Amino acid sequence: MNRRRQKKLSQHLVSAATFGDSTRITTLLRAGAGPETTDTEGTTPLYAASVHGATGNVLRLLAAGALPDTESGRGAEGTPLCGAACWGHVETVRALLAHGADPQLREDHGTGRSPLEWAMAGPYPETIDVLLAAGAQPSGTVA
Repeated sequence: MNRRRQKKLSQHLVSAATFGDSTRITTLLRAGAGPETTDTEGTTPLYAASVHGATGNVLRLLAAGALPDTESGRGAEGTPLCGAACWGHVETVRALLAHGADPQLREDHGTGRSPLEWAMAGPYPETIDVLLAAGAQPSGTVA
């Protein structure tokens, strides 16, 4: 597939993930859109689906090969788990953790907030409980 076509498919996949269009996501993945690709802003489809709490689409993208800890954006976004935790999307948090997302991974290449810090800023008590059960440690706590 040529680079231009792949770029268009990537743009469309992020858009479909952003707007929760599961049928279009499936169609684009079948057409060759890579689940790890980004749009022109650096947003990954998995981050877009995670931040909106679209758990079914998150699972679809993970099944297609999206990695749960790939950071999205160029400094303005973060990891899928941080995005889901920030908005208290507990089922999406559970799905990401079940597929290997690191509950300790901080966004901004390790210098930003952790998923737990985002959930605590919400506050989203159920999301906090899920993250703690998965091994997330509050800041300043050594395991």
